Amino acid sequence: MFIIGDFARHGRVSVRMLRHYDAIGLLRPAHVDPASGYRFYEAGQLARLNRITALKDLGFTLRQVREVLDGRVSAEELRGMLRLRQAELEAAVAAATARLAQVEARLHAIESEGHMNTDDVVVKRIPAVRVAELSAVARSYEPEDIGPVVGPLFDELCRRLGEAGVTAVGPGIAYYEDAPGGDGILAHAAMPVAVPVAVAPGDRHDFAVVDLPAIERAATIVHRGPMDDVLPAAQTLARWIADGGHRSAGYARELYLEAGEDPARWVTELQEPLAG
Repeated sequence: MFIIGDFARHGRVSVRMLRHYDAIGLLRPAHVDPASGYRFYEAGQLARLNRITALKDLGFTLRQVREVLDGRVSAEELRGMLRLRQAELEAAVAAATARLAQVEARLHAIESEGHMNTDDVVVKRIPAVRVAELSAVARSYEPEDIGPVVGPLFDELCRRLGEAGVTAVGPGIAYYEDAPGGDGILAHAAMPVAVPVAVAPGDRHDFAVVDLPAIERAATIVHRGPMDDVLPAAQTLARWIADGGHRSAGYARELYLEAGEDPARWVTELQEPLAG
């Protein structure tokens, strides 16, 4: 038998935790000396301790751990609990991965401050274009909130265009405006099309067809790489506008000149309208 300190060491847990497990009936000592009150454990109890630790690490409460170990949870119920915990862990990993991407994007923006050349900014007229589009509200204009909204919108739009037999006649465009009520950003994923604007009920599609107006004067800059990493280019554009005494007239459009499977090879033109 092991005294409590030795058992704790072999089980890689604290003595305090073993005392707590004893108090709640989760892991009782094999023997308690009636005179001294010392707790003694058998080597075979390490198996139960290992299961307690594993289930705790999976996020189960101690009450749930006890029910599992005491056989009060069926195999099917246990599978369901494990699947739920698996989904929670996968969501946490995805959130942490997204957060890491956000940190990397901000770090890149900081490292790029003053290094991107404002000579790359070109002022030009953006002609009007007819587009098919789908829209949804993003929580904010930050890349980490825009990307998860715009990407699926483009996927769904392309699927619906294919079903309708409509072929895009140019690269994709994303544009933005404040959501009604000012709660979030209304994001539009659009593809240029050569179809009439639907007016008759029988002509309606499961996507909108609208005419995007021309931008008479737009400050533009080309960004290469994933849109999660667009901040340096966007902020270079902002510095050029401020330094030149110009004034922005709204959110920049995004023209996806190249948008293949590898985001690192994307080429996007930012088109920010200028007032006056």
